[in-house]
Amino acid sequence: MKFGVREICDVVLKAKAAQKIGNKVFYKNEPVLYFDSLKTSSMEGAATTVYAQGGRGNARLVAWEGERTVTFTMEDALISPAGFSILTGAGLIDAQDKHIIMHTTEQTDKVEKKTGYVEITLSQKPYVVGEVTLDNETEVVTANSKEDFIYVMILDDHGEVSSEPYIASEIASEIEETTDPTTSAKIWKVRVYATDTSHSDNTARYNDLDKFTNGCVVLVDYYVEHTSGAFQVDITPDKFGGNFYLEASTLFRDTNGVDMPAEFVIPNCKVQSNFTFTMAASGDPSTFTFTMDAFPDYTRWDKTKKVYAAIQVLELGQITADFERLGTVHNYNTGTTAEPAGPIVGYNANQRPYLEEIY
Repeated sequence: MKFGVREICDVVLKAKAAQKIGNKVFYKNEPVLYFDSLKTSSMEGAATTVYAQGGRGNARLVAWEGERTVTFTMEDALISPAGFSILTGAGLIDAQDKHIIMHTTEQTDKVEKKTGYVEITLSQKPYVVGEVTLDNETEVVTANSKEDFIYVMILDDHGEVSSEPYIASEIASEIEETTDPTTSAKIWKVRVYATDTSHSDNTARYNDLDKFTNGCVVLVDYYVEHTSGAFQVDITPDKFGGNFYLEASTLFRDTNGVDMPAEFVIPNCKVQSNFTFTMAASGDPSTFTFTMDAFPDYTRWDKTKKVYAAIQVLELGQITADFERLGTVHNYNTGTTAEPAGPIVGYNANQRPYLEEIY
């Protein structure tokens, strides 16, 4: 039997031991992540060969092979938060477990000059510096109240920054939460004062508010606190890709055109911690490459020997119970006194044909 391969794999990674990804716990042998949007997948084997050489021409006389390696590589068109964590070997944080502070910029013309300050309306609530509780909940750190978190820059008629950054007040009581009367959506108002003391060098700063006009366009640079609908991947110097039990399903096609289900099994593979994220404004979208090194281990159905990988193929097109022919119009009975003429349509327990009488 000969066959060809031209089909992608659907891959599942299963836990080798109890582990936690984000806020989910996985025990041994439980599926951790399914990959059903792969673009390419390949398994590569390699070995080192050394030779005994001698005689005229220093010809190769005897070969020794060893140091076999097997590597499974797959390229995914899409990625999930859990896939992000597995690929980078990093910790996954959900905003529901730990609030995530994200940077944002907003361009707005909702600017109003008032006595001694300028009021600017934002669509999201700015993050206010305050006390930060560590993960172990035993130590509280007071953030620097002089850090500058809200920057305001005036834009010119070409949409370019035309002023130095102004620092908006980050005092919680001065960030007013209200409702937009036209859309009923929540809005927040921050202030830029003529005299400001909230910047990091602790000295007074005098803002030239004359550059602001009612309705001028400004760019606001600030941070937003998310309590849900966000995740964070922490890449740290002491965390690397883990080990998994890999099963990859694909199809092999034989010379008769029959697709045969095939399964690649790697009982112990480690995800390499090397990764590249490519961001570009043109060309094909970025893909995510997972490279996994195979280590000898037992498969789940055979504990007698360790293997790098096992390849299973289910041969189809063979004569099985599902393919046994019970009768066709080509099996025609000429008819006797006991059995009228007609095609054989089946067999009874004594292998006697059932007949369909022709009228």
